[in-house]
Amino acid sequence: MSLGSSRRDKTWQGELAGQAIQIERQGVDGSLERFAQRFAELDGQVDALGVGGADLWLVAGNKRWPFRQIHRLTAGAKSTPLADGSALKHTLERRAVEILAEEGVIDWRQERCLTMSSVDRFGMAEALSAAGAEVRHGDLAFGLGLPITIRRMSTVRSLAGMLLPVVTRLPFQWFYPTGAKQDVRSPRFPKLFAEATVVAGDWPMICRLAPDRLDGKTIFTQTLRKDDLRWLREAGARRAIVTTPVLQGETLGTNAMEAALIALRGAEHGPLTASEAEEWAARLGWRPTVIELGGVD
Repeated sequence: MSLGSSRRDKTWQGELAGQAIQIERQGVDGSLERFAQRFAELDGQVDALGVGGADLWLVAGNKRWPFRQIHRLTAGAKSTPLADGSALKHTLERRAVEILAEEGVIDWRQERCLTMSSVDRFGMAEALSAAGAEVRHGDLAFGLGLPITIRRMSTVRSLAGMLLPVVTRLPFQWFYPTGAKQDVRSPRFPKLFAEATVVAGDWPMICRLAPDRLDGKTIFTQTLRKDDLRWLREAGARRAIVTTPVLQGETLGTNAMEAALIALRGAEHGPLTASEAEEWAARLGWRPTVIELGGVD
């Protein structure tokens, strides 16, 4: 279930680890009432429920803070475990950075990376910094509208410790658009994008805030549909790298894939832990997919 647009709804049926499985994405077009209603309606009817277009938790280092409003909205799921993608973000995405370096796909030491929100994808941001990339963390720019980036992971941790206890008590939509608003492009701070060779993070945020031209850039994200790839080609991007597996030519969000792993492992064990996510991703052979788009500098 996603707070996002129903335009991106999709149903996938197939096999994972020898088991028949169905993954369905349903958007509620920003309706908080409908979002809460669907979690109550689907409780006990499915193996796991993904929380899309929102975060249950924001994480920095070893600490995490609950987004109070999202926890209230999903409270109707009393028996069905929830997945917001956190476990995969902190394992699969971190490992993707390492695999790309180990296999010589990207020398991160030569890249200037712009992350859209490092507290949303802390594992990815931390791995990029550890791999030697020059990282500009866009949390203040794209989360709070301040025309500055953060240059050190230690600063991200410190600011997170000060701001997230407050931010997570406020309405989620103050910081992240929902429903049809996600489909409205509103480019912001084009200079930050122009200076980067890699743009990393949540795809709806990238698509909404990026400038019209992304010539020669690598987009490092989690879920892309065919229309998204078409837009990136038209914008001149060089390549896209997705961290979730390609299913029938497209990728689904980390929350949906994490929910699928819960179903495979057994829903009776509750939400997926980071170690379980890492184990299952390795068992299924999940690895980053590089999609060449043809754009050049």
